[in-house]
Amino acid sequence: MKIGVVGCGALGSYYGAKLGYAGQEVHFLLRSDYDVVKRKGVLIRSPEGDLRFQPKCAKTPEAIGVCDLVIIGLKATANNDFESLVKPLVGPATAILTLQNGLGNEAQLANLFGEEKILGGLCFVCLNRTEPGVVQHMAHGNIVMGEYHRWPEPRTHDIASMFRNAGITCKVTDNLEAAHWEKLVWNIPFNGLGVAGAAGYEAVVNGTIPETPGLGACPTTDVLLADPRWEQLVRELMLEVITTANAKGLKVPIESAEKQITRTRNMGAYKASTLIDFERRQPLELESLFLEPLRQAGTAGVSTPRLANLCKLLVRLDPK
Repeated sequence: MKIGVVGCGALGSYYGAKLGYAGQEVHFLLRSDYDVVKRKGVLIRSPEGDLRFQPKCAKTPEAIGVCDLVIIGLKATANNDFESLVKPLVGPATAILTLQNGLGNEAQLANLFGEEKILGGLCFVCLNRTEPGVVQHMAHGNIVMGEYHRWPEPRTHDIASMFRNAGITCKVTDNLEAAHWEKLVWNIPFNGLGVAGAAGYEAVVNGTIPETPGLGACPTTDVLLADPRWEQLVRELMLEVITTANAKGLKVPIESAEKQITRTRNMGAYKASTLIDFERRQPLELESLFLEPLRQAGTAGVSTPRLANLCKLLVRLDPK
């Protein structure tokens, strides 16, 4: 299968390298890392064993051409570039799989390329890009994959099987929207509080946002779960997300909150992706991860005071 990877940060590089190492024809669309990856390939450091893979490298999508599968690992802040980056890779039989966080990414792609081409994947993985061409994988890696507004097609199971053959646990869901909300149960508290926590507990809880927030250290996941006050806030945010999902008829089990908290304790001092963006002074994925879920909660008639206060603070803190 000819695979084009658009967005070769930690996520795209990790899954692209795993698929290429397993024998697929993988093309990386690269910008700043092009020279390094062209010369040295991609190195994945992992407790499961290191691997180095040499992808086919290109600076433009036209140099790659039409693919069987396009994997999108871009930050949602770059979605305005979908047409220029993805269109040259898409032919009549191309499947487009977005592995992006949050809500609304599949809809934007469907508006450009048609619903029938679009799949979404939710990645449960701990990894960071530590330098050009190098990804540190700490734990997990499984994917939950589904079709956008459709039941799983035979191709969905074929793609999932391809990931499994590359050593990646991959399950197919018949309800991609519910899977997105289950992922938000983790993403909203840990990505959001990792940044907003720098303004202090009182600012997050009360929504009292000073003109110039005095910023302290940004809390990693272990710090959030080591302090009973922050842990309770994590839990309250999770329950607001679960309540919203269930109000939408998506049947997200309330027990998933405690399961995700337990799983997160095993990660150690992990920096969520939004925290890394904040430290690098890059725009935050506010729309897909926080603002759209808040809007949908309002539409569903669910009160989410913790999420509302979190969104206010994140908008203020966004480096944009």
